[in-house]
Amino acid sequence: MNVKPVTRPTEADLKQNAVLAGLRCDWATEVIERGEATILATPNPIYAAGCQIREVYFPIDAVLSVVTQMRDGASIEVGTVGREGVSAIPLLLGATTSANESYCQVPGRAVVISSDHFQRMLSAGNEEFRIVLNRFLQAYVNMLGQLAACNGRHSVYERCARWLLLTHDRVNSDTISLTHEYLSMMLGARRSGVTAAAAALQCEGYISYSHGQIKVLDRRGLEGASCECYAVSREQFGPLLGITERSEKKQREDRSYHQEPDPAS
Repeated sequence: MNVKPVTRPTEADLKQNAVLAGLRCDWATEVIERGEATILATPNPIYAAGCQIREVYFPIDAVLSVVTQMRDGASIEVGTVGREGVSAIPLLLGATTSANESYCQVPGRAVVISSDHFQRMLSAGNEEFRIVLNRFLQAYVNMLGQLAACNGRHSVYERCARWLLLTHDRVNSDTISLTHEYLSMMLGARRSGVTAAAAALQCEGYISYSHGQIKVLDRRGLEGASCECYAVSREQFGPLLGITERSEKKQREDRSYHQEPDPAS
């Protein structure tokens, strides 16, 4: 039987997630030695409703969705997690299961450790680690309230722009892999309404859409099309996203500094 080799995360991987970026050296080494760097595809499961949570994911450029299943089989997104945080929100609140389910919404990379490993880290009482987790949890809870207000007050067009902006902040790319079917689930709207909203945003030159790929062409225009909720969410998550953005900037500067000069120059 072929056994798939485990790819260990690197220090650079850890620096691209706001929670892992703040780990002290010995904990970072333990995550590198015992964790796994994985590539998530849509809709890879993160945890199932009512089931024991056995793994904890720290997204790098993947985006995770938390959804509620309705009795008629419909799914509605109630939260998202990107590189600003971690999938283990139920564990942070003292639970081992969740009434909701979570899966990969936008494909990309993540660092994964066992829930036992994460619980040991929580129990160790490191103040800096807990502060970052609490900042993320507070921002996440505030986002849930804003999302509820947004869904009740704003148009599908505005909500679509807001969702694309929040996802754009997290994926480190202008291209987002997502179908209209999943986008309608994320927005809790009919697929026809989401298709019309995306077509309007494309018509105005803010995005292009083809074969499950959405490309952001005019971010400022998209911000103008969004409701106020994007700015509120960005204010909440901005400091956490800034941790990874500063890390990425430093890595680019380091690569540029160490790059050998072009012989032709």
